[in-house]
Amino acid sequence: MGTSMSFDPVGAVSPGAHVEKYAGRTSRSVVRLRVTMEVLAVFVVALATALATGLGALPFVFARRPDRSWLGNANSLAAGLMLGASGGLLYEGFRYGVGRTVVGALVGGVFLLVSQRLIGAHENLHLGSLRGADATKALLVVGVMTLHSFAEGVGVGVAFGVEQSLGVLIGVAIAVHNIPEGLAISLVLVPRGTSARNAAAWSIFSSLPQPLMAVPAFLFVESFQGFLPVGLGFAAGAMVWLVLADLLPEALETSRPRTVVPIVAGSSVAMLLFVLLLL
Repeated sequence: MGTSMSFDPVGAVSPGAHVEKYAGRTSRSVVRLRVTMEVLAVFVVALATALATGLGALPFVFARRPDRSWLGNANSLAAGLMLGASGGLLYEGFRYGVGRTVVGALVGGVFLLVSQRLIGAHENLHLGSLRGADATKALLVVGVMTLHSFAEGVGVGVAFGVEQSLGVLIGVAIAVHNIPEGLAISLVLVPRGTSARNAAAWSIFSSLPQPLMAVPAFLFVESFQGFLPVGLGFAAGAMVWLVLADLLPEALETSRPRTVVPIVAGSSVAMLLFVLLLL
């Protein structure tokens, strides 16, 4: 998640304020046009952040298709990236409300536990070219990334509601951060048989909630601000559970601990530092 949503909510607009801020200075038709252009700008910036996620699959376009023997290292790297991103989500959520963030994290963990059991009950599950256990794991990873993209979209919209230049800045930061998130998704999908092109498509799909949530968050800033810490905590809790319950155990089954531990630790620290630099 692009957690670069650290802005002062003071002065955030309320529903209808996008029209009122131009009142008395121009005609209502021009006001509507300006608001429409602002909404379009919000959508385009948020859509660009979603498309950036697909860039995470680029290494697999130029590299030789990895075989399943590389699965342990890929799971380790993906686990580290997700843990680092979760740390960034919690850090950002605490700035808006520790209690709501913690509640969101607990709900996110429980939600993924229940989802994991429900999905795991379907042995004939298909996801593109993947089947069975591979499809289950891939669906969980894409699902978790999709869920936390809702909070990213809200962050972009709320930032635009405060100031357009701030919205663009937040959008750029989230777009940059989405690239390693796309890599994390691709690290799970490609070694299991998904093509680089399809991995990029699934990565972009996971970020589509960003443009969908950015516009309503922009139009109703005050209402959506209260959602941020809960959404950030929910995403972090879901990702941590996914790592601990799925990615790490499988990594340890196919790779030695002396290989898994450094990869997870190094990638999680690198990801966390990367996130904090964008705050």
